[in-house]
Amino acid sequence: EIDHLKGAPGVRSARYSDPGASDEKNIGKVLRLMKGVPRPSRRARFVCQLVLSQKGRVLKTCRGQVRGSIAREKKGDHGFGYDPIFFYRPFGRTFGELAPEIKNSVSHRGRALKKMKTYLFQYAQGTEKKT
Repeated sequence: EIDHLKGAPGVRSARYSDPGASDEKNIGKVLRLMKGVPRPSRRARFVCQLVLSQKGRVLKTCRGQVRGSIAREKKGDHGFGYDPIFFYRPFGRTFGELAPEIKNSVSHRGRALKKMKTYLFQYAQGTEKKT
């Protein structure tokens, strides 16, 4: 989700540039649309929303997100998708420049999964909090 693009690419991130899009095409489109946009307006975030359900009933939702900004150019060969243009200020690098274990320690998916793991552990113990 990129603030300047009103939340795009959002849930359509895999097919942002066209229905058969590649990571390269999607990154290219974002960089074209962000050309000349000043740093304060380049805020972005990766979001993961997990839903645990049973027989059509939602038992738990867990959201994970990581905030960053869109870099002016592609950097790094690690990861996939938008990782090479997602700049993460605490590490001073794009996700594409980070080793997978470092990226995964702060990723949106990891954060959502950690919350779900806590819920499942509490559920198994009979101490879960209702949401």
